[in-house]
Amino acid sequence: MRQHVEAGCNEVLAEAPVNHYQAPTAPPSQAKTQASAPAPAIAHPSEPSNAKSQESATQDATKLAANAQTLDELKTALEGFDGCALKKTAKNTVFSDGIADADVMIVGEAPGQDEDRQGKPFVGRSGQLLDKMLATIFLSREENVYIANVVPWRPVGNRAPNSEEIAICRPFIERQIELAQPKILLLVGGSSAKALLNTEIGITRLRGKWHEHKTIPALPILHPAYILRKPEAKADIWADLCALKARLKEIA
Repeated sequence: MRQHVEAGCNEVLAEAPVNHYQAPTAPPSQAKTQASAPAPAIAHPSEPSNAKSQESATQDATKLAANAQTLDELKTALEGFDGCALKKTAKNTVFSDGIADADVMIVGEAPGQDEDRQGKPFVGRSGQLLDKMLATIFLSREENVYIANVVPWRPVGNRAPNSEEIAICRPFIERQIELAQPKILLLVGGSSAKALLNTEIGITRLRGKWHEHKTIPALPILHPAYILRKPEAKADIWADLCALKARLKEIA
């Protein structure tokens, strides 16, 4: 015993050896009670449904957009609107670029990283390609084109905006079109075309044909990012640009 005490082993020893590394087990009676007891219900805090949140945000956006009488007022209203979650992660509200009273209004999907950083639409690789495409038919944002987006805030990861985000932001782009009064709409990309033409048809089937948005002729085209990924689609984009050029001659 003295050796154990001097070594620090001063606890009472059990009659049988004990494995202290083994997880403790409950006595049979206690284990049976625990197994038969029903699991406690987990209470979840009540939250408003996404549908109600979206409806409320859309109603607020509609009121703000309708009250704007100029593009500057609309921009101010948009910058003060907090109903879209994308605004919380975006650096800038990307409202527009180009000439406000131009005959051609280009509507894209949503800003990317470069657009979010600079606060202007179509300034990254896709935007640079778009500028080159427009230049082939003598159009430019510096002289005769007005540019905006369906969604003015960048989705994280440069993903396409989802249906909820588009629904919330749609009143603003609708009002922007009304105030800009373009003679022709160029809808760039699937999200833009679907939102403003109120359709679920894909962009590859929509392009190449003229449509209407509230009596305004609208031409859906492939997004420049798509052309960068698939250069073989250049023939399609060139055909659409030629159709746009011909339509502009008709209204000149």
